[in-house]
Amino acid sequence: MPAAQKRDYYDILGVARGAGDEDLKKAYRRLAIQFHPDRNPGNKEAEERFKEINEAYQVLSDPERRAQYDRFGHAAFQGPHGGPGGFGGFDFSQGFEEVFSDIFGDFFGTGRGRTRSRARRGDDLRYDLEVEFEEAARGIEKTIKFQRLTTCDACNGTRAKNGSAGARQCPNCRGTGQVRTQQGFFSISTTCPQCRGEGQTISDPCPKCQGQGRVRKAESLAVKIPPGVDNGSRLKLRNEGEAGFGGGPSGDLYVVIHVKEHALFVRQDNDVIIEVPISFPQAALGTEIEVPTLEGKVNLKIPAGTQSGKVLRLKGKGIIDLHGYGRGDQLVRVSVETPRSLTARQRELLEEFAQLDGKAINHPLSKGFVDKLKEMFG
Repeated sequence: MPAAQKRDYYDILGVARGAGDEDLKKAYRRLAIQFHPDRNPGNKEAEERFKEINEAYQVLSDPERRAQYDRFGHAAFQGPHGGPGGFGGFDFSQGFEEVFSDIFGDFFGTGRGRTRSRARRGDDLRYDLEVEFEEAARGIEKTIKFQRLTTCDACNGTRAKNGSAGARQCPNCRGTGQVRTQQGFFSISTTCPQCRGEGQTISDPCPKCQGQGRVRKAESLAVKIPPGVDNGSRLKLRNEGEAGFGGGPSGDLYVVIHVKEHALFVRQDNDVIIEVPISFPQAALGTEIEVPTLEGKVNLKIPAGTQSGKVLRLKGKGIIDLHGYGRGDQLVRVSVETPRSLTARQRELLEEFAQLDGKAINHPLSKGFVDKLKEMFG
């Protein structure tokens, strides 16, 4: 179906765009049971609806695919090489039974049993990394320390003690990892209690990993933080998650960035905002002041007659775009300060200034306010 005619995946599952994994799974479970072909024999419309539900769940339940879809919509998966981001296509028509079985098992007892493979991908990991404002803007390399499951070096992941026979087919489930029981009209499949769903048993397990094939280990890893990351930016480090099981690939490590607040700077998209106080004489007469930036101090000209709240722009002094689309600016918001206490001489001069400063042309804001009052009250 062309991308323009496809329904929104979130609408298909009836969830909000910010829905979490549990909300997605609950919505999928409810709809998949309702439209499963075994409950709707011969109903082509229900069969197509079931495929549509599975397609939506396969995308939204995968963090990487979901990010692609949120950014580019259905166009992310068009064509043999993917959409505008070049992500590469994948076949939604495959794996419906696998996705469904992951949540329900063989709930409907359809007799489509399959032997469970020992090889499984390792779990993904998340690491929350706090960085300084300047580090996020400029980029930096950080060393992180964490723990993960790695392949046991004593048995090389075989789970068996060196020299033993290794894994054998589970006699209870005959290698399927599932045992089937009959309850009324339904045939219910549950995880085999003897092999815990692996389909294999170890007669002489490895003493180091207790037959698990993996051990927990402290790790240290250098992570390059690119310039322009922001709060919530997520860096994906492939194959740096938990080790796979039974020869399966490792999971990924997701580093989630948290940027500390800065004493002077505030980020707005790729621009940096700073508020700089100046005195009334500086604002009235004009001056040149030093302003801090991410790259050091620069001189900034304050025009004569500058009003409080005026924003002056320093081109190219902001933050580098994370995706390489140029660089932001630094916005300097001027705040004119009123002195809290005056010397006798200062008061004398200001009173003289007030007597001389009677022309409305010198106060455009006041003149506009007075004009509006006259329009309202005559």
